[in-house]
Amino acid sequence: MASTTLAMIPAQAQSSFLPPGVVPTNLQEGGTIPLPAGVTPDIRVKTHAFLSFRPNPVGVGQTFLVNMWLNPATHASRYLSDYKITITKPDGTSDVITMDSYQADTTAWFEYIADQIGTWKLKFEFPGGYYPAGNYTADPGAVFGSGYVSIPESSYYEPSTTQEQTLIVQQQVVYPWPESSLPTDYWTRPARLENREWWPVLGNYPGTGYQGGGAKWDQLYPETNPAWSSSYSFHPWVTAPNTAHIVWKRQEGIAGLIGGPAGQLGLTAGGFFGGLPNPGLIYAGRAYDSYTKPGNGQTYMRCYDIRTGEIFFEQPAATTTVSMFGGLFVFTSTLLPNILAYTKSGMLEVPGATAGATYSVELLALGGGRLYKWNPWTGALTTNVSIAPMTDTGGTFHNQMEGYVLGVQDLGAAAGAGRYRLINWTTAGTSSNFASRVISNTSYASSSLPSAIDWQSGYGATVIADTPVGLGAWYGTTVLGYNLKTGQQLWSKKVEDTSYSMTVTAADHGKVATLMMGGYFMAWDLATGNLAWKGEAMDYPWGEPAFGAYSIQSAYGMLFRQSYDGVYAFDWDDGSIVWYYKAPALSMYETPYTDENGTTVYSFNAGATIADGKMYTYNTEHTESWPLTRGWGLHCIDIFTGELVWKIGNPMTPGGIADGYLAAADSRDGYQYVFGKGKSSTTVTAPDVVIPKGTGLVIKGTVLDQSPAQPGTPCVSEDSMTTQMEYLHLAYPQAGIWNNETITGVPVTLTAIGADGSVVDIGVVSTNGYYGTFSKEWTPPAQGSYEIIASFAGDDSYGSSAASTAISVGPAPASIEIPEQPTPPDYTMTIVAAAIAIIIVVAIVGILLFMKIK
Repeated sequence: MASTTLAMIPAQAQSSFLPPGVVPTNLQEGGTIPLPAGVTPDIRVKTHAFLSFRPNPVGVGQTFLVNMWLNPATHASRYLSDYKITITKPDGTSDVITMDSYQADTTAWFEYIADQIGTWKLKFEFPGGYYPAGNYTADPGAVFGSGYVSIPESSYYEPSTTQEQTLIVQQQVVYPWPESSLPTDYWTRPARLENREWWPVLGNYPGTGYQGGGAKWDQLYPETNPAWSSSYSFHPWVTAPNTAHIVWKRQEGIAGLIGGPAGQLGLTAGGFFGGLPNPGLIYAGRAYDSYTKPGNGQTYMRCYDIRTGEIFFEQPAATTTVSMFGGLFVFTSTLLPNILAYTKSGMLEVPGATAGATYSVELLALGGGRLYKWNPWTGALTTNVSIAPMTDTGGTFHNQMEGYVLGVQDLGAAAGAGRYRLINWTTAGTSSNFASRVISNTSYASSSLPSAIDWQSGYGATVIADTPVGLGAWYGTTVLGYNLKTGQQLWSKKVEDTSYSMTVTAADHGKVATLMMGGYFMAWDLATGNLAWKGEAMDYPWGEPAFGAYSIQSAYGMLFRQSYDGVYAFDWDDGSIVWYYKAPALSMYETPYTDENGTTVYSFNAGATIADGKMYTYNTEHTESWPLTRGWGLHCIDIFTGELVWKIGNPMTPGGIADGYLAAADSRDGYQYVFGKGKSSTTVTAPDVVIPKGTGLVIKGTVLDQSPAQPGTPCVSEDSMTTQMEYLHLAYPQAGIWNNETITGVPVTLTAIGADGSVVDIGVVSTNGYYGTFSKEWTPPAQGSYEIIASFAGDDSYGSSAASTAISVGPAPASIEIPEQPTPPDYTMTIVAAAIAIIIVVAIVGILLFMKIK
């Protein structure tokens, strides 16, 4: 918490490290002791005591921090004993705390709860302390000598004390720096150092500082749990997308239907040994992958923004010749950084002091018998050194936080019983001498590390599918358990159950579990070899024979399997099925696979990536037949319930995940897609003329998606996201393949703020899902000017946005009075009488004419 300046050299004799290999005598403990009676020290050191505490004043019930130290400092191998701090409370009671200082800098600290209101007194006393001459243990991390230092003269640090200092405890709370809530809106890198509370979601890909399958990863800190493994596809410390919203895309190959004489056949972009670019590493929001540059056909390493696709740099990628598949063949592969390693650096550290420590981050790769490093900012290849005499790969990273690698060295048959050595070495530093990188070098009983390792328990196992003589096929399984540190085989178990594949094996939670041909897992205790459980079988007819992926995942206390009839989650405690996810086929004629009820389902035959409580996997089968199955897709599954979170058409291969973004490569159309939250924009308009009071008006506006993949298109609801993305990017009909989908918009909150500060809630309207527009009729309640605000709160697909406009309401129009007019004479009866008379005359004339004619 506090540290004196290490440049202050105490008055003591010159110290020196003992030579390597020297076993020290007269070894001293390191702390001071009372000055023995009759002893005259060679050196006397006058000390000065210091005491500090904060906050002052402090609120009752809150904690305050107490720091104390002496000047001058001691040697790094020593500390001061028996510090005494007396705390006198307002009621007169006292609490005496004793403690030792940290090494080297004489500091010490503690926190205390202020449980009484009033005036407190604190005092710090050092009783004095004596150091005998002799040998002391130096910093265990010392790189010179043996780790022991010789100090040939004795010394005595004289007593010192502070005055009583006053602390005020009050009723009012003293507020600390406000905590930063985790980011929920659209945000960009860098993550500000002030937002300390963000650290649990600011990890990189692949995951660092964590053992692959724990149940409560969010409670495990890398400082206390440094073991690491990404073997089981679990990536903690990152967030992942909750919807199918595409942020940006980039075409990386030619794929799709060819047309013409090719009929229904076409091509995909990719193949067994490679495919579309897909970032295998993401650091600080920057994704790293390789691609073949159009025009020259060369392979380039590329770094780009995971949020936008903006390319930061690209350069020709390093290559190395690597033996594959047990030496069946050799090929030249593109070597790219595939791991992050952290190097702790800074001023000389002592226990309890962290202020001077920082981290540097490097991009690393091991291959072709060499260690490669790249600068993550420039892409410059900074290190290219031999790791001989290690194997081609150099071993297995077991602690990225310190860059530690564990591998087995073969000294050859001539070395006899000591043929194999377990080498723990570090990738940190720039040394080209591999020997200087070795942390430890011990005898090892095995020629390699176990194929499945539980780093936390320190055990591993190897699963072997037996091939009995004369049978010529697998039958039965042998499981071997090992002590990871020594390589000693601890146990061997043989069962008649036949393993599906050694690749579907995981070691975690102190057990090793492997999938059997019967569609169930079997697990053994890694320490004893005892059968822990025989798990529940997957469903007939496609799950029970174990058809499915040659991979396995472990996370959140479960292990997972992708099968031809769905995805299964198994409990690590007993092997029972926790949940079973099915993907019903969109048409019963598209796939032959069914569940136990006869329902046609899509198959899963690839691995998965797990992050942020979600699994990302996709439909496929061992050997795809043409025409390719329609309706396959990329699935996001809730890891705790097995329910679908979202799905999008086309079986895209998940890549890196970080900062809420997922990269996925789609071999069917040759595009790389990135899913996650994008920006939105909101507009609002209202009549730009003064309207009379009591007159209604129409407020109009838009909410549009501004993501690079589809700028200017409508923002749509989460329920409509898959339909919208498939329509915009995958050539699906806008109403879905069955013409039964309706796209809905997003909610917009409308608010009016009067000139007097009054707030009027106009209401919430939804945008039109097809055009992104909204409108609302409203009658202002009073005369004056108003600011109209339209706000979209954002969601899992879009960041928030808002806009404002203004209206002016004038006085109501004056009423128009019409003057009273005189009533005209009523001639109705006169007209009627005249009409009757005319009719009578006409009638008489008619009669006379009739009589005359007759």
